[in-house]
Formats: sequence, structure tokens, C-alpha cells
Amino acid sequence: MTVGERNLYKTNRTILLVGETGAGKSTLINALLNYTMGVKWEDRVWFTIVEEEKKTQTEGQTESQTSDVIVYEIFGFEDGTLPYSLTIIDTPGYRDTRGIEHDDIISHRLLDLFRSEDGVHEVHAVGLVMKASVNQLGDRLKNVLDSVMSLFGKNLEKNIIALITHSDGSRPKNPLKALEAAEIKCAKNKQNHPSYFLFNNCQLEDEEEEFLKQNFERSERGVREFTAFLRESTPLQPEATPEVLKESIRLTACIQNLQERIRFTEVKHREMKQTREALQKNEVVTPCVVFKHKEPIRAETCGPGLKAAVSCTVCEENCHYPGCTVPLNHCEVFIDGLCTSCTRKCPGSVHVKGKWRYVTRIRKGQENEPPAEEKDVDLLGKEMKLLTAEKEKWLNESYQHVVRLEEIALKADSASTVVHLDFLIEKMKQKGDTEKVQKLEEMRRREDKRSKGAQRYVKLQHLQQSDCSL
Repeated sequence: MTVGERNLYKTNRTILLVGETGAGKSTLINALLNYTMGVKWEDRVWFTIVEEEKKTQTEGQTESQTSDVIVYEIFGFEDGTLPYSLTIIDTPGYRDTRGIEHDDIISHRLLDLFRSEDGVHEVHAVGLVMKASVNQLGDRLKNVLDSVMSLFGKNLEKNIIALITHSDGSRPKNPLKALEAAEIKCAKNKQNHPSYFLFNNCQLEDEEEEFLKQNFERSERGVREFTAFLRESTPLQPEATPEVLKESIRLTACIQNLQERIRFTEVKHREMKQTREALQKNEVVTPCVVFKHKEPIRAETCGPGLKAAVSCTVCEENCHYPGCTVPLNHCEVFIDGLCTSCTRKCPGSVHVKGKWRYVTRIRKGQENEPPAEEKDVDLLGKEMKLLTAEKEKWLNESYQHVVRLEEIALKADSASTVVHLDFLIEKMKQKGDTEKVQKLEEMRRREDKRSKGAQRYVKLQHLQQSDCSL
């Protein structure tokens, strides 16, 4: 959405707004528009560039219908109230009732925006929009902030600020204490407290004029202070953001594939054990066959974002599932045309994207098949060793992804990543790799301290997804 025409010779400032549904992002954007246009209380006019979010009721909960990242551009007023034009990136409300797969789609949209030739290539501020009434960071809000922090590189910390809405003008002690208690990394003021700006955007409400005037002036002061911060802020190239997002996507895809391979390995191990025990008893054995089956994805029960999987037809593996939302030739698991997820690192030409996925199945051997002999057990044992070696390879690769995220992300061990840490720790313990177990447990302890509630929320979402995939 654009107001005015851009002048390439004029300075621009870019703001990324994030927050939960209902935090007040829409009214804040409208306040920024009116301030930029020079609107005063006595003008008796109020312009809107963002319509109030429409809501739907789902099982007694409110759900935002906004599902995409929207860029608002305000040009043509650079010689008036502000010495620069504004670009505002508005993200949909994180952690609404649609769950974690909805947030994955938002992350993909931001990735597309930052890497697009005509997209956004620098960010001056990331505004965490919070209500003044927030006195603690609940599970959902912690996930909002964790998701945001994990999007960017460490150099963005000084550009992250709190934008407090529904303010009465007093110092927002409770929201600030909540931010500090959660160890949210952001810009600090001279007192070494989180930087914040106050707003109360109720210009369109049916209230007493004196009340509305006070709130108008409060928001005007907040915008004036915020835009002064923007004037002095250092523009940062969000080069790390696509890298962090891609690395996170590859990590998730790698572990998802790893879990499937471990299940496949364990099933074959169980069948081999049963066959060996039967042979030791001199019983005639018709071995079971473990194979991969194409199963339709039940998108209607699993929710949005789970309607397609990228699969390798050679390895018979799910290389990116769930939630691949981009065309196959743009899927993040590919580097230089080769898959980073499947066992053989196959080219994209042997991959497909469809509304089905590979699952492990078992069937009994046919009656006319020859019974198993000792040599069959030996062959199965050799295959088991190969599968075990592949499993260790995947474990090591997943570990490297976690280490890489910690190096480049502001909060690599966020709740979305920590979902996989317990799994990795367990498997590394089985492998006996003490050094890597210690590293993973250190990350786990940090996350325990920061956002236990956020982990509970994400794990609950994953359990619900697992239930609908059975």
C-alpha cells in the first residue's frame, strides 16, 4: 500500500512491526501516517491506510483474518514533518489460533521480501508492539518475541525497541519488567532499560473530546520521539535474515527426515530380531517387508501450510515436510540445485512437490516366497549397519545446523528450535558423544531459563500436529 510517489533522492526509514493479534499495530501505522502528513488535533480529520482487522470467532477464540506480510509506503512529505519517507512492514499477528504452521508461512513471506530485487533491503527499527496492560510475558507472547529474535542476526539488537500501545502516559513498568525478566535483547536507554515509546491511538472511538485530545497528544508525542530515534538509527542490511531463515528451515527438514529414517531403521531392526529368534528355534520364517508408501496429506485436518511436501523419488524420503510454501525450484532445502535433506543429496530434478508424503509400512511376505535362511539374516545385519551409519551422519549434520544457528542468530535456541533439542540430546547420548551432549544441554538450560511457557506452547502445537498425522 503506497501513499504518494517515491523520490529516489530522498532519505527513507524502514520499520518492521511485530506483535500478537490485537496488540494495536494497525492503529499505530495509521498514527504514523497522520503524523507524517502533519495532521493536528484542530484539523478535525483522521486518515487511515490500514483498516481495522476483521476477526472471526473460532471455538470461542479470536482469530485474525490477515495472513500475509504487508508493506506500507508513505512518500511525498519529506519536506514537512519528517526529513525522510517511511516504509512500514506489518506482519500478521503471531501465535493466533492457527498455530505454529501459520508463523512458518509468515517467516517465508519475510524471507521473500528481504531477498527480492524490488523488496526491502535495510531495516532501521524492529518495533515490538505490546499493550501497556501486559504485566507478564505469557506463553504466546514469549513465542512471538522468540520467533522475531530468531529471524535476525546479532547486529540488529540495538535496533529493536518496544512500542507500548493503550498507554495512559505513565512509565510502563510491568511490560518493561516482563521484557527484562524474559531477557529480551533490545535497544537500551541511558538507564540501561529497554527503549520504549508510548501511544494511545483511539482517535476513531466514541469518547469525550477532552479524553480523545489527551490521547491524540500522547500518541503525537510518542511518534515524535520514535521518529527522532529513527533519524539517528543505523540502517542495517538484513543479509543475515535470509540465511537464518534458510538455516532454520534446513534444520527442521533435516531433523524431520532423520526421525523418519530412525523409525525406518528401528522397524527393520525389530523385524530382523524377530526373524533371528525364529530361526534359532528352527521355525519356518516368512519375513516381513518394510517399505515406503505414498500417503495423501490430510490438509483438511492438519490446518493451513501443510498442503504439500517436497519428496525425493530416488531416496523415497520427505525432504521438506511439513509446511513447504514456495515453488519447488525455490525450496530452501536446495543449494546449487542439490538437496541438503535427502540421503543421497539428489538433484532437484528427481524431487516432486505434491499433496502426499512417504510413510513407513510393513507387510507380510507372500506365502510362495522362500523362507528366510541364515544368510538372509546376515544380509539384513549388513543393511542395519549401513542404516546405523546413515543415522549417525544425520545426527552430526543436525548438530552442525544447531551450532550454525547459534553463531548467526540473536536467539538461536528459541522455542521453535528447542522442540528438536530433546530429540538430539537423547540420540547423542545413545551414540555416546559426550562433548556434543554437553553443548546441546547447555543450549537447553538457557532456553529453560528464558521461556519455559513458550516451550510448552510449541510442544503442544507439535503434539496436535502429530495427532492429525497419525
